[in-house]
Amino acid sequence: MIRPVRHRSAQFKSTARAIPEGGACPWRVRGRAICLMFSALCSPGLAQSDAPLPVPSGQPVHLDDVLLDNNPGELWVRFRFIAPRIGGTVGRITYDVASKDMEHLCQILAVPYVAEHELQPARVVISLSDRPLEFGDVAPDATQFFEAYRLEQSRCIWEGL
Repeated sequence: MIRPVRHRSAQFKSTARAIPEGGACPWRVRGRAICLMFSALCSPGLAQSDAPLPVPSGQPVHLDDVLLDNNPGELWVRFRFIAPRIGGTVGRITYDVASKDMEHLCQILAVPYVAEHELQPARVVISLSDRPLEFGDVAPDATQFFEAYRLEQSRCIWEGL
C-alpha cells in the first residue's frame, strides 16, 4: 500500500542548496503551512497496493513525499521517491536508466496529482534517492537523481537545469 502522503511545504536545514535560489517556504498563513492530504492517484489499485510503482526499469520505487515549494512567485511541486537500487557502481541503476523512470513517474503520478489538486506549478521536480532523507539534509554517501519538468497539455516536458 502506498502509505498516505500529504504534500507539505519544503524546508531545508543546511547551507547546501537543495532548492532553487529563493528558498522554500510556500503558502504560509500565520506561520503555518497549508497542507492537503494525498489522495488516490492513477487508479484505486495503485493507491492500495504494497507493490512498488511501475517504472520502465522495473526497479522498486516508492513515493516518499510531495512538497510544495514556492520559488519567488513560482510554485514547484516536488515528488520525492525512494529507489534503493540507484547508484553509480556496477549492478546499480544508473542515471541514464533512472531518467526514463523519472519521466514515467512524472507522467503517471505528477500529472494526475496536479490536476486533482488543481495546482498550477511552474515546475514539477521528480527525485529518486537510494534511502529516505529529510528534505535539504546533506548526505554525501546517499545517491540522489533529480529531473525538472514543466507541464503542458497534461504532458511532462523535460527542463534541463
